[in-house]
Amino acid sequence: MKKSFTIRYIVRIGILSALAAIIMMLKFPLPFLPPFYKLDFSEIIVLIGAMAMGPLAGVLIELIKGLINVLIDGSVTMGIGEISNFLMGCAFVLPASLIYKYHKTKKWAFVSICIGFASMLIVSTAANYWLIIPAYASVFGGMDNVIKGAAKSNESINNILSLITLGTIPFNFIKGFITSALVLLLYKPVSPLLKEKQ
Repeated sequence: MKKSFTIRYIVRIGILSALAAIIMMLKFPLPFLPPFYKLDFSEIIVLIGAMAMGPLAGVLIELIKGLINVLIDGSVTMGIGEISNFLMGCAFVLPASLIYKYHKTKKWAFVSICIGFASMLIVSTAANYWLIIPAYASVFGGMDNVIKGAAKSNESINNILSLITLGTIPFNFIKGFITSALVLLLYKPVSPLLKEKQ
């Protein structure tokens, strides 16, 4: 723990959080998915930071990134979208970085990211069904309004289960796949800049 909280460590957390927050502001909807699912690539920064600096760093970057984003960009979802982003990010970053912490090989980097990806898909599916989508419904006038909004992009969406199947899962799969692929490409050249000097 002494090593974890050096000035260098705190500075790197701050820089990565700010960079991730900036990237998070560049979010955009996908035309074939419900408009409240917006794609951003901030998880790439968070996951690289977590794998280089450890799981605690990943959670801190994820948390600070979200707080910075709300302060600068505000929230149109009454905080629900930001809480969801934090939960899904941690579901991805924590298992991936925890496994990689103890198995620092190219093979295990791939395995750990795949496990993080799978974890995020499972957690996002369950959380959206039981927590996130009902929370949206409570804030935005009921489940019917949420389903109608989602159906504008896909007429096959007519209940919460079809919203999960045709909206949540494809969105998180696309985001997770792009994040995983880019982290695997970028981690090796970038990670030496983030590791503690001995």
